[in-house]
This record gives sequence, structure tokens and C-alpha cells, in this order.
Amino acid sequence: MSIKLLIADDEDMIRNGIAKYIQLHTDRFDKIYLAANGKEALDIIFRDKPDIMFLDVQMPLMTGIEVMQEARRADALPYTMILSAYEEFKYCQQALRLGAKEYLLKPVRSSDILQMANHAADELFGPVEQIRIESTEEKNYLVELAKEYVEEHYYENLMLSDVAQKVGISSGYLSTLFQRQLSKGFVDYLNEIRIEHACTYLRQNYLKTYEIAYKVGFRDEKYFSKVFKKIIGQSPSEYRKQGQ
Repeated sequence: MSIKLLIADDEDMIRNGIAKYIQLHTDRFDKIYLAANGKEALDIIFRDKPDIMFLDVQMPLMTGIEVMQEARRADALPYTMILSAYEEFKYCQQALRLGAKEYLLKPVRSSDILQMANHAADELFGPVEQIRIESTEEKNYLVELAKEYVEEHYYENLMLSDVAQKVGISSGYLSTLFQRQLSKGFVDYLNEIRIEHACTYLRQNYLKTYEIAYKVGFRDEKYFSKVFKKIIGQSPSEYRKQGQ
């Protein structure tokens, strides 16, 4: 049985991350379509007739609600689950009235999204036995996804649990993957990324050391200097002078 899935979300990382996670964990969906805005989503619905859809509410060109309205008017609405950052009751009420099966607030774990996709497929086509094989490729992908998130959010008060939630696995498992594949812990990796960016600011030589520390995610200048010296082998001031 060919099952087609549409993921419509204007955030690239969310849209692509969900698709890759589902592809790695099951081969149940023969086609996975991606839409970055409401118009793309509606075009895919009319052209490719997906069976199941994960739909964001606020998207460019057309909102998720408008997509549902148009698709329903044409009797082409897939089995729809809303993923939204908006918890206002009016959005939820509109979506459910139009036929949405679920209304979930972001962030949602990738594993939960996979479970909902499988549940939707079960309802539409009947259950099948799902066998999860944890391959080296999957582990590599999870670490790369985590590294990508760290690179984009290193300057925030970032915790292992935050990254694990975005990737869709437990904090303990992500920590183990970092140790096995990178031979270092999450904090060590995060600090290396922060210090790498700090070096760039030091070479530019227009921010004070404490300003750089805060800019790259440290909340204590002394701790920043300690970590910097451990990784680079010299203090921030020594590194700055060397580059002059």
C-alpha cells in the first residue's frame, strides 16, 4: 500500500528534520512531500493527493487554516495534524472544526511525530508491524542534526536536554552518541563551538573580552577565560595580541 505524507512548515530545520527522522525510522511512507509555505502545501495537495499531512498554522502566502479551508472545499483534505507555536483557542477551534485530527503545540518530539504518523496510517490503511532498526547511518544523522542545532544556537543558554528534545531522543542517549562518535561530551563540544566563534571576535578586535564571552554564550567572564585557555592554550588577551 503506497502512503503519501506531506509536511508543511516554513521552518527549514523543523520541516527537513521531521522528514529525515521519519525516513530513518520507517519505510512505511513511499512519498514524503515538503512545503515551505501554504501555497506550496495546497499545490501538493491538489497535484499529489497526500494521504496524511502535518501542517503549521502560520506560514507565508497562505495560513494553515486557509490551506485546510481550500482543500476541504475541493474535497481533497488529507488526514491532518496541526503543529503550531500558537496556543490561541481560536486557531485550535478553527482547525478542529475543519477536520484536523490533532492540534499540537511546538516543540514536539520527533519520536512523537513519527508515532502520530504511524497512528494516522493505521487508521487509514490498517496497522502493520513496525520494526525499528537502529543503524549506524541513523546514529550519524542524529549527531549531525544535534551539531547543526548547536551551531545555530550556541550563543543561547543551551542545555543537553534542549538539543535532545529537538532531535527527538533522550538526553542520556544523545550524550552517549556524542561520546561514541565525537569522543567528547556535549558540554566540551558546545564549548569548542563557542570558543571558535570567540576567536573570530577577538581577531576583529572591537569587542571587550567580557562582551565576547556573553556574545558566544558564556555567563561568566572568568569561566570563559578558563575554557578558552584550556582549548586554545593561551588566554583571550594573549590570543588577541598575537593577532595584532
